Amino acid sequence: MPAFALAPEQAAWCAELRALATGRLRPLADRGAPGRVNRPLLAGLGQAGLLARLFDSGALDLCLMRESLAQGCTEAETALALQGLGAHPVHAHGTPAQRDRWLPRVADGSAVAAFALSEPGAGSDAAALSLAAEPDGDGWRLTGAKCWISNAPEADFYTVFARTTPGAGARGVTAFLVPADRPGLTGQALEMLAPHPIGALDFDAVPVTGADLLGAPDRGFAVAMGTLNLFRPSVGAFAVGMAQAALDATVAHTARREAFGGTLRDLQAVSHQVAEMALRTEAARLMVYAAASAYDAGAADVPRRAAMAKLLATETAQYVVDTAVQLHGACALRRGHPLEHLYREVRATRIYEGASEVQRSVIAKELYATAPKGDR
Repeated sequence: MPAFALAPEQAAWCAELRALATGRLRPLADRGAPGRVNRPLLAGLGQAGLLARLFDSGALDLCLMRESLAQGCTEAETALALQGLGAHPVHAHGTPAQRDRWLPRVADGSAVAAFALSEPGAGSDAAALSLAAEPDGDGWRLTGAKCWISNAPEADFYTVFARTTPGAGARGVTAFLVPADRPGLTGQALEMLAPHPIGALDFDAVPVTGADLLGAPDRGFAVAMGTLNLFRPSVGAFAVGMAQAALDATVAHTARREAFGGTLRDLQAVSHQVAEMALRTEAARLMVYAAASAYDAGAADVPRRAAMAKLLATETAQYVVDTAVQLHGACALRRGHPLEHLYREVRATRIYEGASEVQRSVIAKELYATAPKGDR
């Protein structure tokens, strides 16, 4: 893969996004109710043209958007990402009627999308999902539950993955586009460590037809994995953005905080920790950009690169934010401090869209799949 340096126009765009996040989007986020979908914030993202860009940009652009927004407003970053995650299967696999109905509304922020894959008993093991799609005339009835679904139960439509062929593992899963007003579909919000809009969904014989399919029957696992291969590097970009925000705050704090006859930066133990934070953040950023560029180039090793980028960046961000809190001391533990906010935000990135352990399994599987037979 090539070396990475942003072109001047890309760097300028990232600076514009950071300014947008702090100037226009941060106030909208602050006025939202914690743990609820913030529709004015979505409208602001739509007015800025960022939601529409989800459907005509590559993976690298998605990473730049998520990293830049995360530095100034994590809520705006998350709102953008969830719209993309929920609507990408419609963009990539939907029928013309599905795309015409939903994508313009996703782009202007008037329709909220959600990606309904996880279940109470099949979080990281997506191939083990059990939401049943039982044949019913020319269609199916969905019966079961989903859990840990971002934007649920307030989304306007859900990309839902259900089992159409029992006992077939990943080969028996089908993707459906399910509007929120379908009879039998209910849900409830969940309170989380970081106040995101996340909930559980209950499906009580929810009707779906062939017009609701996203892709072919029994081929939904490929729809899910294709979406995750695109978004996993950008989860890493979100993590890099948070790490950069924590690093910037720490450089400023340690340069002015007086202690032990000087400033904290004068203590080698402190300055070396700051250097380590910067080193790891830049390494994670480069791996994220490499994985995104590989996706845009159609490389064969995208699953491995996406898993590596997500793993390294999220684990790095956890380290950087934790170290930033340590170097700030007690002030960073106060409710409302920017680092207190990042500390709660960063933890979930190591779990959702494939936990760190899952990413290691993906990496190992890809390595062994390409190893010479004599070395197996």
